[in-house]
Amino acid sequence: MNAPDAPLFPSRRTPMDVAGWVRYFQLAEIPVQRHTAEALEDLRLNEDAVDARMLAELISVDPLMTLKLLAYTAALPRSRRLTDVETAREALVLIGITPFFRDFGPQPTIEAHLQGQPEALQGLHEVIHRAHRAARFALAFAVHRGDHDAPVIHEAALLHDFAEMLLWLHAPHLALDIAYRQKADPTLRSAAAQRALLGVPLSDIQHALMVAWRLPELLVQITDDTKAGASQVRNVMLAIRLARHTTRGWDNPALPDDLHDIAQLLNLGPGPTETLVHGLDH
Repeated sequence: MNAPDAPLFPSRRTPMDVAGWVRYFQLAEIPVQRHTAEALEDLRLNEDAVDARMLAELISVDPLMTLKLLAYTAALPRSRRLTDVETAREALVLIGITPFFRDFGPQPTIEAHLQGQPEALQGLHEVIHRAHRAARFALAFAVHRGDHDAPVIHEAALLHDFAEMLLWLHAPHLALDIAYRQKADPTLRSAAAQRALLGVPLSDIQHALMVAWRLPELLVQITDDTKAGASQVRNVMLAIRLARHTTRGWDNPALPDDLHDIAQLLNLGPGPTETLVHGLDH
């Protein structure tokens, strides 16, 4: 069955180039996961007992809340930032706990935003779940390699597909259409489906958003798939590949190649590599 040429789902007017999509997403609210919003309100009630570590542990498991915090921090005057803030914890140390709660009120949730759209909500949840697994893999690889930027690598994997999350939130008809086309034609690559429906690949939109939001340079570099030769980029890309290929289980035919490349990255044998990655999937 070939993917249809015309969109299958009702469409609102959406952009067809990078600049248009950047404006589209910049004007859109970014809701967060419900458990994040509820936990933030619980902490707000006892603000004096909250520190940056505690708050960062909550925020850094929610890619959308992490994205909001980093974008907010990057927009602060340069006089307040001697260096790039690269992690949620660094952002909270810079802002301060009281100013954070002052500037970040009760958060809108993805569940409320996509109420009545269960397929879109399920699609978004799947992307977030995949991001969590990729971040866990990436952090473990970075720690094994002794990389001092392990927290940034974890964050890079967590945020690697944030543009896809925004698409599920703010153009769910297109996200559903892309998913349908790929299900109907398993040979259809993601970038081709995205170009057909969005005008450009999501990776181009995401890179432009990261630049527009002035996200940390190291984070931008690590998530740049075109620089796959760099060890930190390979660390993230292999974690992403592993998370994608094991979404439905550990019998994907691409896994042997993934494990071979991970073994090379970590300087491990095939057996220890397989033991390591299986142990991380809990």
